[in-house]
Amino acid sequence: MSAAARTGLIDKVKAHIELLDPVTWISVFPCLAGGVMASGAMQPTVHDYLLLFALFFLYGPLGTGFSQSVNDYYDLELDRVNEPTRPIPSGRLSEKEAIWNWSIVLVLASLLSTWIGMHIGGQRGIVFVGSLLAGLVVGYLYSAPPFKLKKNIFFSGPAVGFSYGFITWLSANALFSDIRPEVIWLGGLNCFMAIALIIMNDFKSKEGDAKGGMKSLTVLIGSKNTFLVAFVIIDLVFSVFSWITWNWGFHILSMFILAALAVNVFIQFPLYRDPKTGVKFMQHAVDDGFGNAIGKSDVQEHKAFLRFQVANNLLFLTNQMFAAAFVGAKYM
Repeated sequence: MSAAARTGLIDKVKAHIELLDPVTWISVFPCLAGGVMASGAMQPTVHDYLLLFALFFLYGPLGTGFSQSVNDYYDLELDRVNEPTRPIPSGRLSEKEAIWNWSIVLVLASLLSTWIGMHIGGQRGIVFVGSLLAGLVVGYLYSAPPFKLKKNIFFSGPAVGFSYGFITWLSANALFSDIRPEVIWLGGLNCFMAIALIIMNDFKSKEGDAKGGMKSLTVLIGSKNTFLVAFVIIDLVFSVFSWITWNWGFHILSMFILAALAVNVFIQFPLYRDPKTGVKFMQHAVDDGFGNAIGKSDVQEHKAFLRFQVANNLLFLTNQMFAAAFVGAKYM
């Protein structure tokens, strides 16, 4: 193979991987880890570590990658405006190659989840396979016509919350044990947190959404009111989180969650007052600390959201990991 052919092949592989959007895989990993911890049943054996690796591979590169690939394929015209450097609008991948991309990933995800479900067996196996397949279906309907759930915020937010924030906890729990009631609560809280974050993430595509007829909340009510709606949901999530952990007997953790809520509210005020430049002191954390993990943006409101996301996710996910660990210890 000539040097030019090798370079072309490498560039093509890179474009296929980029279409699966590796940055987004990270979003499901904390939920998967929490579900495993809360089960309290994973053992330090080669068998269980292999299952854990398969779980992360299934929901990261395959499951999340599938939804991102489908999204890019059906959002080609929008991406010509919002993200022209993506693999398809930039011409690095053809539309036919994109179809092959998400079709192969879909088949691999379905086969792997079925094998795992048969391996663990029983009701747990049904829950595991059913959750993953439901996530794949929702991931497709989110972007594909005629449903295209993302066109309306009243469907897009719940779809993302269900796929990224709920079934991940459920599947991870089912992989190692019967479903713990606490996992339903923790997964539900993650679902609503994801809804709030996806509402604000739409800031980055406000211009393209308006032109393409997408009814994002930002298009419907403006940036300032979008921040307000998202903050109300987030603060309610923290409040319910504190209440349920108190009822579970985790009193010290409940107090820490209330403290995290207070910090969040302190950050939210300047963002609401100035949606474009609020909490600018945290921009360094986005640019140099978490930029590769949460992305970057040229839209001022979206930059502000990314600054908030750094603090919010650290506060929420840290407390959720502690809650999962305490729940798991209860069932050990």
